[in-house]
Amino acid sequence: MKIHNTAIIAPDAQIGNNVEIGPYSIIGHSITIGDGTIIGPHAIIESHTDIGKNCRIAQFSSIGGIPQDLKYQGEETRVVIGDNNVIKEYVTINRATDSDIGVTIIGNNNLIMAYCHVAHNCKLGNNIVLSNAVNLAGHVHIDDFVGVGGMSAVRQFTKIGTQVFVAGASAVNNDIPPYLLVSGNHAKPFGLNLVGLQRRGFSNETLSNLKRAYKIVYRSSLLLSQAIETLDNEFPDSPEVKLFADFIRTAERPICR
Repeated sequence: MKIHNTAIIAPDAQIGNNVEIGPYSIIGHSITIGDGTIIGPHAIIESHTDIGKNCRIAQFSSIGGIPQDLKYQGEETRVVIGDNNVIKEYVTINRATDSDIGVTIIGNNNLIMAYCHVAHNCKLGNNIVLSNAVNLAGHVHIDDFVGVGGMSAVRQFTKIGTQVFVAGASAVNNDIPPYLLVSGNHAKPFGLNLVGLQRRGFSNETLSNLKRAYKIVYRSSLLLSQAIETLDNEFPDSPEVKLFADFIRTAERPICR
C-alpha cells in the first residue's frame, strides 16, 4: 500500500494490496477498496462503498454520498463499483435509497469522465463511456457498451439498452432500445449505432437483420404490437433482433420514437 500521510482513513475501511491513496483524500467507514486501485488527491469516498480492483479514481471525485432524494431516511444503502473503472475529476456517485434495487451499481471497465453525476439507484453495466458532464437521474439503468455524449441528461427511471450511442447535449426522457443512435432534446432515434456495432465485430448478416428490424419498428405504418409480432415471425433465429424486440415488449415506460 502507498497511502499519503495526509489521507484520512476510517478504522474499519478494508484496503487491498497495492492500493494508492493520494494526499488529503478521505476514506470513510464501511468501505472496501480492491487490489491495485489508485485514488488521487482530495478524493472523498464518504461511506458504505465497495470499489473493485485496478480502478483509477481521480482528484476531487466524491463517491458514496447520501442520495439527493427527499424520501431518504438514513438507511444504510451502498455504492458497489466493479473492476478496472476510470472515474475522472469531480465525478459524483451517490448511494441508493432502499427502493427499487436498493443499491447504486457500476460494473466493470467503464470510463466516467469529468463532472459526471450518477444518482441513487442507478445501475450501469460494463464497458460504458459517459463523456464529460453527463447527468444520470435516479434509477437509470444502462446496459453494456453504451456511449453517452457530453452534457447529456437522462431522466429518472430511464433504461438504455446495449450498444446504444447518445449524441452530446441530448435530453433522454424515454427508454432507448438496444443498438440505436439517438440525439436531441428530447432525444429521437436517427437509425442504428452502426459505427459502434461495426467496431465491436457485428457481422454483415446481423447488421442487415438489425437494419430491417429497425425499419419495421420505426419506419413502417404498423402498430408497435404488430411490429414486434412481425419481428418474432421474420427473425426467429436472430438473438440480436430478439433482444431488440424483447426490450420493447417488456418496456414499462414509453420508448424513444
